[in-house]
Order: sequence, then C-alpha cells, then structure tokens
Amino acid sequence: MQIDKAQILDLLRSQGDQGKADQADQQLPGTVDTEQHAGLLQQLGIDPVELVKMLTGGSGQGGGGIAGKLGGILGR
Repeated sequence: MQIDKAQILDLLRSQGDQGKADQADQQLPGTVDTEQHAGLLQQLGIDPVELVKMLTGGSGQGGGGIAGKLGGILGR
C-alpha cells in the first residue's frame, strides 16, 4: 500500500515521538510503500500490517483514517 510520508510523520508526532518523526522524515521517501519499506517502518516502531489495517478500516476497501485510530500501530 502506498502512504504519503506526511501521514506517517503525523502519526508519530501525535504520539509525542518527535525524535522518531525526525528520523522518519530523514529516512523515508515522499511516498512510502508498506511492503518495500517495511523494515524502515518497523525500525520506527510502526507495524506495517497494522498501519494498512488502520488506513483501510480493516477491510482493505479504504475509508479508514489516521484520526482517532492510532492505538496498536506504534510499538513501544
């Protein structure tokens, strides 16, 4: 799945993790492919599978959103 880097930065910042947001901003391309960049996402504490589920509302059909659905995405 293709995700705009800004969404990932917003996700990290919303969790109060500015350091990881800065790291993501440096390391991730403008458009993140959750399969191709899975290793980088995991290094940032983001589970790519959970990220896709959240963004697709769990159905794979789209319609999900970042707001209010952040729990379980970031590993701490």
